[in-house]
Amino acid sequence: MKKNYYQRIAVLGLLLLFLLVYQKYSTKNTEKFPQVNFVSESLPSDILNEFDPNDLDENQWQKLGFSEKQTATILKYKQIVGGKFLSKEQFKKCYAISDEKFSQLQEFILLPENNKEAKSDSYHFKKKSISVSGKFNPDQFSQNDWENMGFSEKQAAAILKYKNYLGGSFVSKEKFKECFIINDENYQKLAPYLLLPAKTPANFNAYEGKSNSFKTKTRQTTFDPNTLDAEGWMALGFTEKQANVIVNYRDRNLKGSFKTLEDIQNCFVISPEKFAELKPFIRLNAVTMKSSVDKKTDTKQEKTDFSKIDMNTITFRQLLEFGLDEKSAGSMIGFRKKLGGFMTKDQILETYNIDKELVQKLLSIAPLDNSKVERYSLIDAPEEWLRNHPYFKYSADKIIFYRVSNPDDKKIWKLLKTKPEYELKMRLYVK
Repeated sequence: MKKNYYQRIAVLGLLLLFLLVYQKYSTKNTEKFPQVNFVSESLPSDILNEFDPNDLDENQWQKLGFSEKQTATILKYKQIVGGKFLSKEQFKKCYAISDEKFSQLQEFILLPENNKEAKSDSYHFKKKSISVSGKFNPDQFSQNDWENMGFSEKQAAAILKYKNYLGGSFVSKEKFKECFIINDENYQKLAPYLLLPAKTPANFNAYEGKSNSFKTKTRQTTFDPNTLDAEGWMALGFTEKQANVIVNYRDRNLKGSFKTLEDIQNCFVISPEKFAELKPFIRLNAVTMKSSVDKKTDTKQEKTDFSKIDMNTITFRQLLEFGLDEKSAGSMIGFRKKLGGFMTKDQILETYNIDKELVQKLLSIAPLDNSKVERYSLIDAPEEWLRNHPYFKYSADKIIFYRVSNPDDKKIWKLLKTKPEYELKMRLYVK
């Protein structure tokens, strides 16, 4: 009896020892992913363009909205799968990429849908190569010029949009390189041929742009700056955006006219060099000044009463009158148009790139009437509306698919399995 007892104890001891060794060995050889803290799931739609995830470096992944830890996870995962993503299906399996983030990026990823398609002879993905024939000034390139160089239609449009954001000029090679579409490989190809200075001027800002980015067009005759429209300023060598800023500055900030040369010099899109170039030809007309004084009086009488202006009908000009800059006012009007109208004041504060403090003051004064905003059930919502609405577009295909066999809003909501915060926003526009 005692012999059997000791034998059993020995067997249990050996088994325990084996388990401890196995656990230690397996833990040692298991690669742990870095801790991932997800950041915002939303992205400004204007930065999303076609890309190959195999080409992106750490900085470019972060420009897409991923944190440093998420980026490290993605790059490590790429090495684990063989150093290259073969398909969207494989890319989606990466631990750092949530379903919502993948749905945002999916249509822009230059990869086949699945591994089977990637290995199939019927699938041939050819990435366009960039070709440069000689030195060129990128400020003078049109949409077709960028496409002919090898960029896609969306990429070319994004490059032009970035140039407009800078004020109509790429300014320097440094600024050109910052464009998300221009990856390191393409920049190295283009850099030797760019007719741009290497460094960005210390006093550069996105609205002023580069003072020498356009050919001097100043006419050698006198002119009255109070009678020029946007085309007149463009004839003097300013870009369309700069010309509009000058006209708005004169008509809104100065109530209709430049009174002194200092007024012109203080306009932030007119550089000191450009002002010095224009100064000998500027003639401020006394008659124009007199009429502008009358306009000033009329403007005071027509001052907007913001306590009576609905935030769903407020105009771009009225937002500027309240004190918002053109960028904030344009963002708010653009977001409202995409939504079809605001349902709550909190939505307005979510608008990308606005002066929240100033808008908060406006919201404390102005009312919001959402009674005329279009609302649908998930069953009868038009497909185009679903695909274009900021809150529904990432779930549009699922909704359209589910409602064919489940014509019931409650069932569709269950099948969608959206996050509570997203569903809350969507339900604002559902009957």
